Amino acid sequence: MWREISKFGKKMVQCGLAHSHFGNISVRVGNKLIITRSGSMLDEIDENMVVELDLDKPSSFDTIASSETIVHRHIYKETSALAIIHAHSPFAIVQSMISSTNLLIPSDCESKYFLHEIPIITGGVGSKELAQNAANVLKDHKGAIIKEHGPIAIGKIVEEAFVTICSIEHACKVKYFADLFSRK
Repeated sequence: MWREISKFGKKMVQCGLAHSHFGNISVRVGNKLIITRSGSMLDEIDENMVVELDLDKPSSFDTIASSETIVHRHIYKETSALAIIHAHSPFAIVQSMISSTNLLIPSDCESKYFLHEIPIITGGVGSKELAQNAANVLKDHKGAIIKEHGPIAIGKIVEEAFVTICSIEHACKVKYFADLFSRK
C-alpha cells in the first residue's frame, strides 16, 4: 500500500499541489489506516515513511503520524471513504482566503459538472473541530477546502481522491483568473 501512497505523493509535488513536506495521504484497510508520517517528503515516500494505525484506538505511533491523523480517522468513521488526500495547493488556499462565503461555486463547466460546489471549512490543524467539519461535508461532497490550509478529498482509491484534489485546484485557478479579469 505504501507504493500507491508514494506514487500519488510524487504526483502531488510534481503538479504543484503540495510542497515536499506539506500534505498527507492515507488509505483505510479494514479497521486500520495507513498514513504518511509527520514531516514526510511526499515525493520520497518509502515503506518507512508511512504508519499503520488502528482506526478506533490511538496509540503511541500517533506521535509520528501526520498531524492530521485525527481528521483522517474521523472521516473514515463518518463516511464511506477508503482513501484521503490533503494538499496545500496555492489557488485553493487563496480562494478560501478571499471567498466571502463558505461555498465556492466553480466558474468553468467541467468543474461545475464534476464538483458542483466546493465547501470551505474551518478548524485548526489536527483539531477535533476540523475533524468534525471535514467529516460532515465529505458525507455529501468529494472534497472541500480547509480555509487558509488547502483542499482535502476522499475516494474509494487514492487515484480518485487525487483526481478530486486536481479538480479543486483547477476550479480555483480558473475562478481566480476569471474573477481577476472580470474586474477590469
